[in-house]
Amino acid sequence: MEFRLALIQLMVSPLKASNYNRLGTFVKEAASRGAKVVALPECYNSPYGTNYFPEYAERIPGESTRVLSEVAKEFGVYLIGGSIPEEDDGKLYNTCTVFAPNGSMLLKYRKIHLFDIDVPGKIRFQESETLSPGSSLCTFDTPYCKVGIGICYDMRFTELAQIYTQKGCQLLVYPGAFNMTTGPAHWELLQRARAVDNQVYVAAVSPARNEKSSYVAWGHSSIVNPWGEVLAKAGSEETIIYADIDLKYLSGIRQQIPILKQKRHDLYCIQAVKD
Repeated sequence: MEFRLALIQLMVSPLKASNYNRLGTFVKEAASRGAKVVALPECYNSPYGTNYFPEYAERIPGESTRVLSEVAKEFGVYLIGGSIPEEDDGKLYNTCTVFAPNGSMLLKYRKIHLFDIDVPGKIRFQESETLSPGSSLCTFDTPYCKVGIGICYDMRFTELAQIYTQKGCQLLVYPGAFNMTTGPAHWELLQRARAVDNQVYVAAVSPARNEKSSYVAWGHSSIVNPWGEVLAKAGSEETIIYADIDLKYLSGIRQQIPILKQKRHDLYCIQAVKD
């Protein structure tokens, strides 16, 4: 009924080899401290930016996913591999892979909501200039609970979290890289909203902040419980944060405030068009 989750807020280097070496060191540390599920940030193997996606893109399976598989197997953890730019049939995707403790790949999730925003005077970013959206939802089972995966901007879409909850997920994990405009305003707010709306644990894992990058990540990786309380939160630096995911506590919240049983399906419904 309880397991430890670790989020690795990695300082992403432009050198893939450096990222591989450091993530191995951090996963080893997390496993030694009892983590059973470990998550990496969005674009763990490359700088984040539309100009970087084509340069760093790989096929799956490929070098970056091979490293993830080996690390998951070596340290016996479920490893949520943040995301990498993926190339497939001439298209690029922002893709998360998840690996089991035996090194097998459990899923490949392509970000379904592309980060296209324009906040005048602050930030304009258009993932769709280089990336294509995914077309499927992804969950995976562990001996502890079912986990749903989204990437960054996906967290703004409550329907995705609701569908994952309907599918039986008790933990939602979002590798993400909010920026210095949207991060302070919405990063924690959205995590707490998704957690309370669906009475689930929510974890969002960011790269560490690099002020010299063309895209500066907010950081502040966090883990939120079904009551909306922040159990663990990083600052802006490279670090690991931990929280114990207590499924008995989650069950108690759902019994005390049984909103999942009180929905008016005769008046409204949220459902996936396709899995």
